[in-house]
Amino acid sequence: MRCPCGGRIIDDVRGKDDYDTLPGKRFFTCKNYKEHIERLTKRLEEVELVINWVPEVNNQIERLEAEVKALNGEVDNLTGQVYNLSVQVTDLEKLCFD
Repeated sequence: MRCPCGGRIIDDVRGKDDYDTLPGKRFFTCKNYKEHIERLTKRLEEVELVINWVPEVNNQIERLEAEVKALNGEVDNLTGQVYNLSVQVTDLEKLCFD
């Protein structure tokens, strides 16, 4: 049998050390179990930070999408203005060169 950290099981813990609150319960562990628990705890804290950051990222995405929509509207407006100016240039060319 192997410990989740990959170490070899070396101890049958019965209500001692960190498990005093659970007298009579049996836990199989290895010499690295405390370090493994610390690594898992640190990883869990990192994941919690990412999870807590997700709503802010979603808000930023929504704001950027709104900006993109507004900018697309401005581009459409400018495209229309360029078209109107090109029509006016064509009309002026006809007047000048005819």
